[in-house]
Amino acid sequence: MTAEPYKLTRTYRKLVENTTINSRTLLSTDYLNHFNEVVMMIDLVPDMPDMLSEAQDWRPKTYAEHFADSAFQHKDLAIAAYDQALDQDRTALEATVARLDLRIERSLKMMQALVNVGDVETLRNLCGNVSRDLQALIDSCSGVINGVEGAALAALHAAEAAPSEEEPSGLAPIDETTEGEEAVVMDQDAIDALFD
Repeated sequence: MTAEPYKLTRTYRKLVENTTINSRTLLSTDYLNHFNEVVMMIDLVPDMPDMLSEAQDWRPKTYAEHFADSAFQHKDLAIAAYDQALDQDRTALEATVARLDLRIERSLKMMQALVNVGDVETLRNLCGNVSRDLQALIDSCSGVINGVEGAALAALHAAEAAPSEEEPSGLAPIDETTEGEEAVVMDQDAIDALFD
């Protein structure tokens, strides 16, 4: 009776052999290209502020949406196999992706505010911190996708321990100012606190 839910999982494990879809987890690291793209743009923002508008065009995509829009050779198989992946792996990946999407959204808003007030030094620090933190989350996704022992459980624990979606209290937001007003700019400690 309990073997029935795994019947298709075993079948798909055979189907994905000789592809870049992991035959243990039934997940593909090709999905991470979606996030690597925006990290690359964020890295360029301090030296090329115009790159921020390109980064702002980036939109979150689910696993299935990414593959549906991709030129990945086995995209239909990747989408079908995703539904057969173990619940823990899918849940861990989705929880980490939700954290990535939220971090990217907030960070791009902060970057725009810093560009608006011309604070290049804080922008550079912010972009470096954001890039590092996003890469850590991408690495967590990669561990889940590649079936690294304990990666899914670690990702689930990290998602549970992550700060709430509300902005941390006590931090003045960076905001555009009207003529005659002073710009309110967060120091590095305040920026770092957003990522704790």
